[in-house]
Amino acid sequence: MDIEDVKKIGVLGTGVMGSGIAQVFATFGFDVIARDVSDAALKGVMNEIIEGKYGLKRGVSRGKITQEQMDEAIKRIKMTTDMDELCRDVDIVTECVPEDLNLKMKVFAELDKKCPKHTILATNSSGFSITALAGATERPDRVIGTHWFNPPPVLRGVEVIRAPDTSDETVEVVKGVLEKCGKMAIVFKDAPMAYGYLANRCYFALAREAMRIVEEGTATETDVDNALKFGFGFPLGPFELFGFLTGRGGEPRRTRFEA
Repeated sequence: MDIEDVKKIGVLGTGVMGSGIAQVFATFGFDVIARDVSDAALKGVMNEIIEGKYGLKRGVSRGKITQEQMDEAIKRIKMTTDMDELCRDVDIVTECVPEDLNLKMKVFAELDKKCPKHTILATNSSGFSITALAGATERPDRVIGTHWFNPPPVLRGVEVIRAPDTSDETVEVVKGVLEKCGKMAIVFKDAPMAYGYLANRCYFALAREAMRIVEEGTATETDVDNALKFGFGFPLGPFELFGFLTGRGGEPRRTRFEA
């Protein structure tokens, strides 16, 4: 499969990341089908894509896209609660379910059974082993990690993680799709024994040291956040980030910082 063959992309999970990723793909010309577990889960997703803080209207107001591009993007997005409908005729599926390895492996096994043989299965995991997820399928050559940064419509970087069996073709197709969407694809190898990819592993080290500084009484959480924001230009300090992640898997992630 070449990048020109990619016409339709599925997004599984429509939370903050899933809805943002769907928005990006639709904005840059791909047909998108987004699936979640219930109508209640889907409620408000299109409104967020259009009216949200980083939605399409913001893009128009800032001159990033035209009104016509916005209107066309909206037409390209379809929502469903049906897994079979999600999988029908898709060229790539990006999984954005909660950060639970057992859940993700179950989802990948189901996607493998229901998607066409050519479909590339991507995960937006923040750090789980791509090798493990590929092992839940019979298409390890077409399993890959695509870790987007939050918010997806704004931040350019996307980590692309290849497992040992991920094919060169899969990497090139995914990289090409991301670049078509204006993203910087950062390609590297899976490290199955460690949680986290490049950016998060570097940030974990910084966050652990920040917590040690506070614990020893050298500075407060606010002091640390301000030092990193105003010294290095970080948009959020580590303790502000913990607060942002609370309710979105933040406590388990903070536990990993402390490990």
